[in-house]
Amino acid sequence: MDTPVIDNAKLDAFVARAVGDLSTGYTGVMVSLGAKLGLYKAMAGAGPLSAKEVAQRAGCAERYVREWLNAQAAGGYLAYHARSDTYELPPEHALVLADEESPVYVPPAWNVPAAMWFDEPKALDAFRSGRGVAWGEHDPRMACGVAAFYRNGYRAALVPQWLPALDGVVAQLDDGIAVADVGCGHGHSTLLMAKAFPNSRFHGFDTHPASVAEAQRLAAEAGVSERAQFAIARATDYPDRGYGLICFFDVLHDLGDPVAAARHAAEVLAPGGTVLLVEPYAADKVEDNLHTVGQLYYAASSVICCAHAVSEGGKLVLGAQAGPKRLADVFRKAGFSHFRQAAQTPFNLIFEVRR
Repeated sequence: MDTPVIDNAKLDAFVARAVGDLSTGYTGVMVSLGAKLGLYKAMAGAGPLSAKEVAQRAGCAERYVREWLNAQAAGGYLAYHARSDTYELPPEHALVLADEESPVYVPPAWNVPAAMWFDEPKALDAFRSGRGVAWGEHDPRMACGVAAFYRNGYRAALVPQWLPALDGVVAQLDDGIAVADVGCGHGHSTLLMAKAFPNSRFHGFDTHPASVAEAQRLAAEAGVSERAQFAIARATDYPDRGYGLICFFDVLHDLGDPVAAARHAAEVLAPGGTVLLVEPYAADKVEDNLHTVGQLYYAASSVICCAHAVSEGGKLVLGAQAGPKRLADVFRKAGFSHFRQAAQTPFNLIFEVRR
């Protein structure tokens, strides 16, 4: 083969891109430290602060804090004022880094790549052998990071936007129906609905015992245990309670047999009931997913979503970027006739499904 001619400008540009991605990985460690040490909270709304002032406010050692501040300023996370040698957290950045209730709060999501690195030996084996890696086999930071990544987004959109986008569902919830949250994880989505609709009863199901236990703890903490209950069950065998609403929040693509899961939903759905399907944002064609969100989801799918689906038998491994057409086909094969996109966000597609 002929030796390829190297375009040095393209080489330099790609090296810069690769180093930028490496820097992003380092920055994630800094973000996690800043959140866990209270450094961002110490700076939020305080205006320009010296390294000593930040350290005192957070109860940390000044020399470490100064280096962290410089790293954050270099990455554009903080503003640096050279004349006064002070650092400032802009209010817009505070929503992302310091406000745990903000829909764009991101620090806990860095637990996911931390777990991905920790689980690298399992990923290497899976790629070489074709074996799966079940959700419960990952480092515990995986479940915590995924739950945190979606929690605040659900809080901002589920009750005020997504449920009203479904025809007649809010009225049914107000009147009182049974609701299933399949693959509920830590139960954040279940609890949001339980708090908003006291006349309905909510049942969260998951195969991961630690997540179910955490969901039960959070329900008790929120005072809704009587109407939000959690149990270990698969997407194909949770009990039939004649559900008026069945929810799949970012979980269908993780299942080894999503058609069987949709078919079970059809069997236990009450007449006139609705399936709420929330999936990662994706177009149908690969070329239309080649952007930052697609990069994030394809990477996660490689070692999390596909790996779990394979661990469940892998009859149909959708992956996180399944796209509307493939998702609609799953429900068509399961006997549903109505499939409509009801809403979307930069991270999710929301579908209304009926028989």
